[in-house]
Amino acid sequence: MSGLKTEQEIADFVRVASGPLTIRGGRTRTLGLAAQGDVLDVSGLSGITLYEPGALTLVAQAGTPVAEIEAALAEQNQRLAFEPTDMTGLLGRTGTSTIGGVIAANASGPRRIQAGAARDFALGVRFVDGAGQVIKNGGRVMKNVTGYDLVKLMAGSFGTLGVLTEVSLKVLPAVEAEQTLVLRALSAEHAVRAMSAALGSPYEVSGAAWVDGDVWLRLEGFTASVAYRAASLQSALAAFGGADVVDDADWTQVRDAAPVHGSQAVWRISVKPSDGPTVVAGLPDGVRSLMDWGGGLVWVGHDASEALHHALQHQAASLGGHATLIKGPEALCSAVPVFQPEPAPVAALSAQLRARFDPRGILNPGLMVA
Repeated sequence: MSGLKTEQEIADFVRVASGPLTIRGGRTRTLGLAAQGDVLDVSGLSGITLYEPGALTLVAQAGTPVAEIEAALAEQNQRLAFEPTDMTGLLGRTGTSTIGGVIAANASGPRRIQAGAARDFALGVRFVDGAGQVIKNGGRVMKNVTGYDLVKLMAGSFGTLGVLTEVSLKVLPAVEAEQTLVLRALSAEHAVRAMSAALGSPYEVSGAAWVDGDVWLRLEGFTASVAYRAASLQSALAAFGGADVVDDADWTQVRDAAPVHGSQAVWRISVKPSDGPTVVAGLPDGVRSLMDWGGGLVWVGHDASEALHHALQHQAASLGGHATLIKGPEALCSAVPVFQPEPAPVAALSAQLRARFDPRGILNPGLMVA
């Protein structure tokens, strides 16, 4: 249902719902099968309700476009440091990314390895649970003394525990300068070694990715500091070959997984950085891939294949990680678990949480469980 403009209207709608609800915001991060049941559109809850640049704090309703928030921050020379991903290109969508969708998906870009994820910048949330109750957790400061840390719990729950209505965020100052060191033509194994060396150095690398066979290492900060750290890191990585210094590297290519755009199916695999090369080495010929977060995040693009899907999830589980089907045709999404199946103890805990926050099982049912 569209046209809902307030938190109370959403609460009333959920409370009287008689069947499943599909939570919809900007329509840019939808995973799995097409919407089932009634659509609950929260894009009408839009607007920045509080912004205190001096306190590095911003509060916005969940349907507020990310672009609107970033524009307001830019006027004060500030930013969302977790660098939220934009999935419109990968998924072929034309919607508008919203801050509620970002937090619900815990959508975090390459800077996560240095600054943290979206969940680390969420100070507080307001949401409507599956019984139609309005719940608030957290606030405008980084402190939580309640039982559940609902801020962290809601981040990455994809609307299965509650309908986000408002988010409080910590923001950070923008940077003065940025440079990227590029190491050319490295294998996945040597790339992870180079990225690990860079991330373990004192030079404050804010992005480390393997893109089309090249290693990208980003440095940000004051101009003089960036120049010094870039020169020092070049020397430290001499054993991996010469590194070019680039001032205008397009990190949105990494943030938005551009190398796998156009693939019929796309998987997002999270493992230990040292296991990234193992994932890449096990891929069939012709499969596109990208390693981010120093090798800890692997994007894989290929034709839709149940066999490949099961192989990726099996391998991820064996490495202690997980693989998620981000994009795929309906036939594939209906035949396989989109999210990595959880171990029995974790699945039991997840079921208890869903029973607590969505006792009727009506919020995005079946999305995160088979």
